[in-house]
Amino acid sequence: MARSHASSRDHPTDRLLGQSLAMSALRLQMRHLAAFDTLGNPHAPTVLLLGETGTGKGLVARIQHDSGPRAAGPFLEVNCAAIPETLLEAELFGFEAGAFTDARRTKPGLWEAASGGTLFLDEVAELPLPLQSKLLKAIEDKRVRRLGAVTERAVDVKLMAATQAELSTLVTAGRFRADLYHRLSVVLLRMPPLRERREDILGLARHFLAQYGAAHGLPPRRLSAAAEAWLQGYDWPGNVRELSHLMERVTLFSREAIVAPDTLEELCLPRLPSVNQRGSRPGHDAPEAGDERARLVEALRHTGGNVVRAARLLGLSRAAIRHRMVRYGITRPRGAPHPLSPAVGD
Repeated sequence: MARSHASSRDHPTDRLLGQSLAMSALRLQMRHLAAFDTLGNPHAPTVLLLGETGTGKGLVARIQHDSGPRAAGPFLEVNCAAIPETLLEAELFGFEAGAFTDARRTKPGLWEAASGGTLFLDEVAELPLPLQSKLLKAIEDKRVRRLGAVTERAVDVKLMAATQAELSTLVTAGRFRADLYHRLSVVLLRMPPLRERREDILGLARHFLAQYGAAHGLPPRRLSAAAEAWLQGYDWPGNVRELSHLMERVTLFSREAIVAPDTLEELCLPRLPSVNQRGSRPGHDAPEAGDERARLVEALRHTGGNVVRAARLLGLSRAAIRHRMVRYGITRPRGAPHPLSPAVGD
């Protein structure tokens, strides 16, 4: 997802860029749901956002808040994975003075502070089990009790949560409460990974190039046809966030007015090893270094050492092939020219 500056006449969901069917359906669903987020409504539906890292769950939560009657109220976000377990309960529910060591003054929690607006719990799968029980009670009763308090306080809060984990699997493993899972998932919004909406890639890339050019006072870079093909062939394991960061690096470091695919290959971050990542560079299935070297050796053997033909076979640029040959200490087959010297047919 990408942020853009919208005029007062635009609907907040217009800040979700992309013309794919998945994005169009998501915008329509969000507009429909916003009508039910009325103030004082104890039945305002909770929303669970599902999707891989970098797909824009936080942005969607913010836009959902801005789209409904609670837009004038607070929008508070807490990353459940970023706060130590010992502090998370106090952060969410608040505490009375003297409730524990160093609690010198009363402090309302985020539940109370978000009253009249939205509380967004990111990485909700990281909540410890004891706190899951207290969260469930707060959702159902619309009341919270601070640590050290005797009485409860009514709250009028729209709750949204997000996770990249498969909560149903965590429920089966006993790591997430089944009743809380069902309570959170009254409405499910799934963020499609970027590889499943490839028709949006180029529009997002151009948007980011214009955005970062303006932000850094630089002329916006343009993409060559080959660079556009590279972007559409890459599988984006980091999704829109990865695309955004790559376009910022292109803006900062590329000296080309028209960006070539070799520049993208050079500025793209190395792939992080992960059993869950399905993305790959064009022509790859996320190989390990040993597998990548073996593929390159086989491609060069198959093409008689012709770098251009090997590059086409693997879906990489010539510069990328030569870079990998140096990295892995690969020489061309016997009798072929040196990999870093010009050769006829390259």
